[in-house]
Amino acid sequence: MGLKDDTNKNSTMADDDKNDAHSLESDKSMNQAGLGEVDAVVEIKDERQNQLLYKVADHPPVYLTIFCGLQHTLISLSGNMAISLLVADVTCATHLEDIKTTLLSSTLLMSGVVTVFMTLIGSRLPLFQGAASDYLIPLLALQVLDKTRCDFTDNINSDSNSTTANTSVIIDHREYILNNIRELQGSLVAAGTFQFLIGATGLVSLLLKFIGPITIVPTLFLSCIFIVRACVKFASVHWGVALLVTAVSLILSLYLSHHNTPIPMWTRKKGFHILWFPLHQVYSILIGILIGWLVCGVMTIAGAFDPDDKLARTDTGLNAIREAAWFRIPYPGQFGPISFSTSVFTGFLIGTITSTLDSIGDYYACAKMSNVPPPPSHSVNRGIAMEGFFSLIAGFMGCGHATTTYGGNIGAIGVTKVASRDVFLAVGVIYVLFGIIGKVSAVFLSIPYPVLGGALIVMFGMFNGVVLSNLSVVSLSSSRNLAIIGTSILFGLMIPYWLELNPDAIQTGSPSRDSVIKMLMVNPNSCGGLMACFLDNTVKGTLKERGIEAWQQMIGEKADDGEEFDYDITIYDIPLSQKMKESKLLRRLPFIPPQYN
Repeated sequence: MGLKDDTNKNSTMADDDKNDAHSLESDKSMNQAGLGEVDAVVEIKDERQNQLLYKVADHPPVYLTIFCGLQHTLISLSGNMAISLLVADVTCATHLEDIKTTLLSSTLLMSGVVTVFMTLIGSRLPLFQGAASDYLIPLLALQVLDKTRCDFTDNINSDSNSTTANTSVIIDHREYILNNIRELQGSLVAAGTFQFLIGATGLVSLLLKFIGPITIVPTLFLSCIFIVRACVKFASVHWGVALLVTAVSLILSLYLSHHNTPIPMWTRKKGFHILWFPLHQVYSILIGILIGWLVCGVMTIAGAFDPDDKLARTDTGLNAIREAAWFRIPYPGQFGPISFSTSVFTGFLIGTITSTLDSIGDYYACAKMSNVPPPPSHSVNRGIAMEGFFSLIAGFMGCGHATTTYGGNIGAIGVTKVASRDVFLAVGVIYVLFGIIGKVSAVFLSIPYPVLGGALIVMFGMFNGVVLSNLSVVSLSSSRNLAIIGTSILFGLMIPYWLELNPDAIQTGSPSRDSVIKMLMVNPNSCGGLMACFLDNTVKGTLKERGIEAWQQMIGEKADDGEEFDYDITIYDIPLSQKMKESKLLRRLPFIPPQYN
């Protein structure tokens, strides 16, 4: 299973070592694990760091590189697919299979491209870049402001005697959907540019002076308000199937976490032998999805679903699979000329900040897992700038979401003991192939909604737990901190609920101004996050008490004299020509290694 034949280290993996790896497991693959992930990784035993079978700069055999690449692809695939479907849902494209296929193809292609560039010239760490869930919240908030914005599908056949009228309605609705996507495109381009500038100018350290765990925890935790709505929408199609997928995933990842899976293998050197590997943990969500998909298929054949239960049936997407092109390359402007929405951009800015801080935590977690020195500032700046740049490109492509680092794949490194960058280059190539082969996206989209609903319950449930783990560096015995966190969460719950009950309460005389204010007020992230940030920076408290000191120490972390790494700090250097190294302009950039100066 992606292991050297001449070693049997993995066959006797200790249970306590396996449990540490599981804290960064594949169940978090949909969401970036955040700065709290660093604390989990710090606890990982040093013995494991020295047991890496393939180090960051190693070049495993081609067959092993491809196999491990497929493994990381499968771990992260469900998260990318679910976010793409949620984008289709909030843009009212749920019933248009061609648009859903195009959105997913664009997501898969961008995930592959940005993973390759991040590995080569970004942070230079073995990281996977996928669809960011932080940007979903303002999109889901749009549905709260106008609950009838997508209620037009029932009107298509309202006049069964008028084919011309029905055709006209369908065209109007399609144009309406495309316009929704275009608004997301322009807003995402602007937000991606903002994130790029944060990394390119080295403003990350400045952000951490004002934004700490007490701000981030309420901000991310409040996102569950709208995530719950999405989970219910998918799972309520058939609660039985959804809970089955959830139960299978939790049993494999939690109840059986102390056991390995026996895998029969044969090699020329060892002959036939059993490899003990936590296969059921690594693929717990994927196995749950496959079992739920199989159950839906059996129920479809047995006639347990009504013909109208299209979102639960497995034969609904067969026509889409047949009609999908074998090869189609997504391209900028495929949905038409992009437009801009100030209200959506306002919501995206909040997602940009939280996504940036989450990715920083993932960089340090990955370095610890891969036994390399903590990433220097130029590596962090370059990684954030790269994420922002490709979020900008994702906007032009029409993905509807940005790209960010996935924490679940970091946990997989600890399980497989393979930290080679070559593996993640292979992951990028695989995703690119998935993105340009239209049939692949169509097959993924045929997964029934309740199956995805069950997977969402597990993934977002783990996300909420990881968010709360950020409080480990905060003094929870401080009444100051408890009051700020509690008040901020209450504001994040109260204001969006009030606006949902009174959607016409904001009347400034300017529709554009009204939409911006409503977006800020209906978004629990902005309400709770802004309140937490304001209180945390105005109420007296020490940096240690607020948890900011621990985060700042992480950014400025240096290797201990007695700590041994597989490589020195030059592992983060990017390949530049001698002429570029001597350029006076490049020497001043905060994402260029200092030894080039």
